[in-house]
Amino acid sequence: MSDCLVNNNGILLVDKSAGSTSFHLVALLRKLTNIKKIGHAGTLDPFATGVMVMLIGRDYTRRSDEFLCSDKEYRATLKLGVSTDTFDLEGEITSQNDKVPTPAELEQAISAFQGEILQVPPMYSAKKVNGKKLYDLARKGITIERTPVQVKMQVKLVSYQYPLVDIEVSCSKGTYIRSIAHDIGQMLGCGAHLIELARTRSGAFHIGQCISQEKLKSPEFDIRSHMRLL
Repeated sequence: MSDCLVNNNGILLVDKSAGSTSFHLVALLRKLTNIKKIGHAGTLDPFATGVMVMLIGRDYTRRSDEFLCSDKEYRATLKLGVSTDTFDLEGEITSQNDKVPTPAELEQAISAFQGEILQVPPMYSAKKVNGKKLYDLARKGITIERTPVQVKMQVKLVSYQYPLVDIEVSCSKGTYIRSIAHDIGQMLGCGAHLIELARTRSGAFHIGQCISQEKLKSPEFDIRSHMRLL
């Protein structure tokens, strides 16, 4: 048996399935390993997929800030012409617009999302203001002023076939990809929201190193061969 399991400590890289919450993944691993101290290096929304760095055991959950602060990369799909209150496909439609931006207009809008910028956290987020989570206020129909946060990013246009836009984003901790989608839509004058999101890298860990979340449900799955130390 590997040292990481002897000491009940290690890292497991999982490709999260769409429709599953980050908390569900933690609960699944607790059941699989009988280890209570399990965390992760950054949550993903239920509809999102991709790299989840699972921190197993006290030694690694204590180091969570070290992993949380690492840069991340994403592949995202935006839908132009429709805005939602959550800035993604899980929200209620707030506006629709039939303007069709040109490729040049889209490139111009994306050029504004390079380097260090100030980003306003969305109301539908777990960020706390005066001790209250923003999404708790948003669900009550309350909107408050949020202080912009400085983040660093590089956004690359991958493809555009109206109304869908595929982008790649490399960004610092605390960046909201759905806010990027919303803000691009606002700059274009047609609105937009995020419909697909996949995290392809978290710090030093890439999607190709991950195991599928579905494998964790198999009785034959042996977690020992996938755990790693760092």
